[in-house]
Amino acid sequence: MSSADPEKAQPSVAAATTPTTARPARSPAASTFSSDEKGHASEVERVDGAAERLEPPLYNAHIDVSGVDERKLIRKIDLYLIPWLSLLYLLSFLDRTSIGNAKLYHMTTDLHLSDQQYLIALTIFFFSYSIFEVPSNIFLKRLRPSVWLSLLMFLWGIMMTVQGLVHNYGGLLGMRWMLGTFEAGLFPGVNYYLSCWYKRSEFGIRAALFFSAATVSGAFGGLLAAAISNMDGVGGKPAWAWIFILEGLVTVIAGILSFWIIQDFPDTAKFLTEEERTVVVRRLQSDDQYSAAGESLKWHYIWRSLLDWKTWIGMLLYTGADAPLYAFSLFLPSIINQLGFKATPANLLTVPVYAVACIVTCVVGYVADRYGRRGYLVMLCLSVGAAGYIILIVSRNAALSYVAVYLAACGIYPTIPNIIAWVSNNVEGSYKRSVSIAMVIGFGNINGAVSSNVVRPFFEDFQAGDLPKPLTSKYRARDAPWYSLGHGIVLMYIGIGLVMSTIYYLYLKRENARRERGERDEIIKGVNEHRTELACNGTFDSVADAKRDKGDEWSGYRYTL
Repeated sequence: MSSADPEKAQPSVAAATTPTTARPARSPAASTFSSDEKGHASEVERVDGAAERLEPPLYNAHIDVSGVDERKLIRKIDLYLIPWLSLLYLLSFLDRTSIGNAKLYHMTTDLHLSDQQYLIALTIFFFSYSIFEVPSNIFLKRLRPSVWLSLLMFLWGIMMTVQGLVHNYGGLLGMRWMLGTFEAGLFPGVNYYLSCWYKRSEFGIRAALFFSAATVSGAFGGLLAAAISNMDGVGGKPAWAWIFILEGLVTVIAGILSFWIIQDFPDTAKFLTEEERTVVVRRLQSDDQYSAAGESLKWHYIWRSLLDWKTWIGMLLYTGADAPLYAFSLFLPSIINQLGFKATPANLLTVPVYAVACIVTCVVGYVADRYGRRGYLVMLCLSVGAAGYIILIVSRNAALSYVAVYLAACGIYPTIPNIIAWVSNNVEGSYKRSVSIAMVIGFGNINGAVSSNVVRPFFEDFQAGDLPKPLTSKYRARDAPWYSLGHGIVLMYIGIGLVMSTIYYLYLKRENARRERGERDEIIKGVNEHRTELACNGTFDSVADAKRDKGDEWSGYRYTL
């Protein structure tokens, strides 16, 4: 079987309506991508007889799904989910970065902020943002997405609006902390939410499309702020206040609308018929997402995420891409400045860079879904990003540096959704996956605070239209205008990402091999109880119980490489 067609490895939905007996060969439930990664049946699945213990019950077995066109169903799901969620993330990115645009219009002067106070206001957002990501994802699963995500948007829109009404440093700090608290749930929440709708070989391109909203916001966020600045003095409010107020009000309206637009999980989604919901759940269960039919909260699911080595390696891996992402978005205007442009012309020249990054992000997401090998693509993209930063370190030519920026963008931006998809692909169990994704993203976002303090001070004066000047440390002034040290720090993060991606890949490959050899097989009562040496892997009444309890630790589960 060709590794280029992962869907051929999956049983059709129509075929899934007919119960089968114990299989002498590979379990179709164990699926990832290429043929050498395919999950082969564990010993218990090769034993003749006891079919009722080996076959999980078919979801909604009484429902006839023969009239459902699977391709049309996926397009319908895409249409209902992706556009609106991408818009919400665009608003999120605009709201969190608008403080930089507000600074251009004398916010620091009006609030009497020192440079250090401004940096603290930037940094405090990332701490609350990171702290509340895990709790938010647990609430998302416990509540309906249409309720939880809508509530978060409504509340952070209010915080954003009130941010335009503050009169001092303390008020700004309080609003930035609350903004991070309520925004925390969107990015990890939506990525987890999408992983509950799509098979593992379909999730990457959707995550990439969703994440691409960040590149779009980077392309026109400054221009939007410039347009709003024309309201300076209206109602006695300065331009920077109107940036916060108007963008916040748009978010409030979006939050209200989201209650009716955001759909819930597949087994309860109201925009699908009963037959369509059944097809979606069966598709996911055929892809080893057995929890798609619903899962009750048990704290040991959460503890398993906290104690899983994949979670901690994934956190370091994501950091290797997320910190460079924040640093890149802060550094890009200074590259344009070196070409002799300032302010609005410089911002306009950043648009092609973001456009290319958006296209490459979507292409990489598609290739990862189509051909698999997410790990190789992560390592390739990080290597491209490293090449871009090496050029930035050694280059003393502005045009060459501008070319290097494209390499850096094409290396960093596609890596973010690909890592999220890779981590998500290798975690089964709804609650475990929600916690793992939130921990990975949350730890990466802590490094946004590092980027704010290490890199941003280089460029604060440039954003106001002047050349960079020293703000908080001597070496930053000494590095101008090439900032080799700042680039070196980013390159270090990329190196961490490369090392962690290699470790992650090798560990997953080794674990898959152990399962192929039967070292992880469980004892299924009435099937292989004589294999007492397998007792350490657990004893279960049926394979369905083993899947439900162990998630991705089940012996028939194969990790995505």
